[in-house]
Amino acid sequence: MGEPWQEWTGDDAARWVKAPASGDDKYTRGVLGIITGSTDYPGAAVLGVEAATRAGVGMVRYIGPRNLRAAVLLRRPETVTVSGRVQAWLAGSGIDPDRRSFMLQGDLQHALAAGVPVVLDAGALDLVGSHTAPTVITPHVRELANLLVSREVETSIDEIRADPAAWADRAARELGVAVLLKGAVTHIADPDGDRYTVVAPTHWLASAGTGDVLGGILGALVATHHRELAVDAEVLTKLAATAAWIHGEAARRASAAVDGGPVAGLDIAAVVPNVVGALLERRGAA
Repeated sequence: MGEPWQEWTGDDAARWVKAPASGDDKYTRGVLGIITGSTDYPGAAVLGVEAATRAGVGMVRYIGPRNLRAAVLLRRPETVTVSGRVQAWLAGSGIDPDRRSFMLQGDLQHALAAGVPVVLDAGALDLVGSHTAPTVITPHVRELANLLVSREVETSIDEIRADPAAWADRAARELGVAVLLKGAVTHIADPDGDRYTVVAPTHWLASAGTGDVLGGILGALVATHHRELAVDAEVLTKLAATAAWIHGEAARRASAAVDGGPVAGLDIAAVVPNVVGALLERRGAA
């Protein structure tokens, strides 16, 4: 049996953010490769790149079709859109797994073969287990049900919704990867029994595009901590919990800025630097 579920707090999250030191450059701070978005869902690419950039990664490399590269560069001109050195990958957000092109399949296979840590979301979830690098998946309930059924695990959306903690834990063990199961309470588990929860501080998070922002935050944290992950893959679970906490706190702050009103993905991403800065202050004061 794994450890009891631990609620991940701001103090916990503060241990997993760091500011660049005087000797750092964009490579030592971490380079995140991103393969997200599609013609049907181009915003996923923009939102993920935006969030990753604002979360403090050294560089983002976006790999995708010309029209998506143009959309990303229009929003974030500092993004690099040619292949090169990468220390972590984020893949799958805004991609339909049944409509992956030959070129996209090649890009995904290249990323997974690189041996660096990987965040798999949405349209890349079916690739879990096709590589050996440290991996975290970020499904919602429906996606997890579909993934498990495809692996001959008998379950349903209703069953997972009724007991997300048990199913996040089982999925981690069945699939051999860290699992971040999104919801009003996000459950993060890994095969070694680490189990964390993050309670959403606002239900305005339940809207299109917010998951893409979470992916970008998590990808940035993974790239930033590439050195630690090279010697301890379990760090990935703590980074996933930290990303969920930052995501929720950014949504809370964005909503508070409009008197508790609704917020969208870009609103949340815009506040991420403030949340990271507050965590750095908390870490320095500890």
